[in-house]
Amino acid sequence: MALIFWTHQAIENLESIGEYIEKDSPKYASITLKRIYSTTQILINQPKAGKIVPEFEIENIRELIEGRYRIVYRIVNSEQVDILTIHHSSMILKSV
Repeated sequence: MALIFWTHQAIENLESIGEYIEKDSPKYASITLKRIYSTTQILINQPKAGKIVPEFEIENIRELIEGRYRIVYRIVNSEQVDILTIHHSSMILKSV
């Protein structure tokens, strides 16, 4: 069982996503953020649930997809997963 830690960058990404969507629909912003958060919960018991990020091809850097967003995370060890960034899938991922 792993603990999930959100990096400062990932929290900022989540806040930015919420603020952007909220301009048009506060309800949809809330739904989107809840879905992103809920998707990460699978990592507690299945840290390797996501696929390896193709831009990096590093075994412990993986991603889950939720809607239009890539949730990029790092498996630190069997007890810790770090959410590194939440990235819109239409944008190129340059670094984490």
